[in-house]
Amino acid sequence: MKAIVYYEYGSPDVLQIKEVEKPAPTDDEVLIKIHAISINGSDREGLIGKPLYARIGGFRKPGQQILGSDIAGRVEVVGKNNTQFQPGDEVFGEIPGYHRGFAEYVCTRGKTMALKPASMTFEEAAAIPQAGVIALNGIRDKGQVQPGQKVLINGAGGSAGSFAVQLAKLYGAEVTGVDNTGKLDFMRALGADHVIDYTREDFTRNRNQYDLILDLIAHRSVFAYVRALKPNGTAFFVGGSVATLFQILLLGPLIRRVAGKNVRILMVPQDRKDLIAITELCEAGKIHPVIDRKYPFSEVPEALRYVSEGRAKGKVVITVE
Repeated sequence: MKAIVYYEYGSPDVLQIKEVEKPAPTDDEVLIKIHAISINGSDREGLIGKPLYARIGGFRKPGQQILGSDIAGRVEVVGKNNTQFQPGDEVFGEIPGYHRGFAEYVCTRGKTMALKPASMTFEEAAAIPQAGVIALNGIRDKGQVQPGQKVLINGAGGSAGSFAVQLAKLYGAEVTGVDNTGKLDFMRALGADHVIDYTREDFTRNRNQYDLILDLIAHRSVFAYVRALKPNGTAFFVGGSVATLFQILLLGPLIRRVAGKNVRILMVPQDRKDLIAITELCEAGKIHPVIDRKYPFSEVPEALRYVSEGRAKGKVVITVE
């Protein structure tokens, strides 16, 4: 089968399309023929090996040579002990470990996969898993957004951010989206009440305060976020610089006791229940996955370059013929 592989950390130029051995499912697994894959921040981090936590499993060179986690496809073979799916089932979800998706086939136990809604294309389904589940956790489950609250989303024009803006508006919040100059109109179209161009304005210094901050690309000092939070406010962080994440782990408990504000890392497990929940909202038309561009499988490097440059508005999806 064909796969996109890499043997060293670096730019999209290190990616190669190669023939590799087609995986064979164990008794507990299913073999899925992949029809669509979406790109996430985890793919970019795994490619360049930054932040440092992206090198877990391979400090000097990648421990896994195939990136990609969010897939949609059709089950071809079912191991004798796997009772969740049948051959021919159309499925979608995340691959555990966030690897092996940029390929024509993948084997998985299926615990993080679900049946694809008939109303969705493979591309639409592949756009949901990681980004949608992060947004659901940050806004609804752990963020517990209530009507009238002020919510700021940093990285609002990107993958998870595009879901988060829609969810925050769905639950009645006043939403401020932060991203680069080229995404201001896009954030407004998603429903953001206010938009900030981070190249011109630092949202932690404009004296506005928020009930909830969801930062998808954290790199500021933890004290900057404290300044931007209302009393009893919460800031959740998904990814970002190791320095910022270390500050949060070290100083978060102290800040809660002294300042009465919460700064926490948002831990988001790969979870089928959350995947189904966010997908049901999409099926009901309450939110929707936004696909900026689709690329053929042979152009994965170009797709990752587009995402890495910060230009993608919502999701970028790879189609596999």
